[in-house]
Amino acid sequence: MEWKNLFRGLIMGISDLIPGVSGGTIAVILGFYDRLLGAVSGFFSKDWKQHIGFLLPLAMGMGTALVLLSRLIHYLLEHHFVPTQFFFMGLILGVIPYLVKRVDAKHNFAFRHWIILLIAAVLIASMVFVNPDRSAEPMTTLSFFSVLGLFFSGWLASMAMLLPGISGSLVLLLLGVYSTAIHALSTLNLPLIAIIGSGVAVGFIVSSKSIRYLLARYPHMMYALIIGLIIGSTFVVFPGFAPDFGTMVASIITFGSGLGLTTFFSAKNKG
Repeated sequence: MEWKNLFRGLIMGISDLIPGVSGGTIAVILGFYDRLLGAVSGFFSKDWKQHIGFLLPLAMGMGTALVLLSRLIHYLLEHHFVPTQFFFMGLILGVIPYLVKRVDAKHNFAFRHWIILLIAAVLIASMVFVNPDRSAEPMTTLSFFSVLGLFFSGWLASMAMLLPGISGSLVLLLLGVYSTAIHALSTLNLPLIAIIGSGVAVGFIVSSKSIRYLLARYPHMMYALIIGLIIGSTFVVFPGFAPDFGTMVASIITFGSGLGLTTFFSAKNKG
């Protein structure tokens, strides 16, 4: 068992609770994104035993974060929204130089790659103009169609979780089921958790194989897409300027902390 994945899973679980922050980005920052895709896609094959030791501690860490920290994240976003968002902005921005250097964009990116990067960044940044209702009442009763809706929402969110730059929580928010998911986790509503979770599981299986194939076949184009998504996501996460001096100082500290963490892990995983 790779028990260090408990820590990785905790960080990914926390990020996936927050609209605008991608668990895939955290996997890139911590240096195990390629391994994650390989393990998830390989788990449902004849070689599944090789991946249990990697995936089980990761899933345990993510599950622990989702269940135990959903209320804390809700509290931080409710009462310390601006500094919290600046912390994640620091995390996100810090990974861009690492990815650019990893793909050697200066030598490997052609004009078409920069165009794809720009389009991806603009598309994700444009989500800042979408204003979904974060205070929407969570679902309390289930029907056949609501079950299908929650399942496919989990499916779409899982695809976003694996692709750096797109937040699964943001997808749930745009689909109008974010409040239901957070309510289910904080109250341990097992039926709702099972429905959304099964959609997430199926999405992981399908999307991990697709993303892994595309990265192997079109690595430079995929990195251009990923970098563009990450750049665009910073506009979504940006909470606006601090309303007072104390919040501004706190935001500078949290932003620097996030940037410092990313720089540390990027340097540690260099090469």
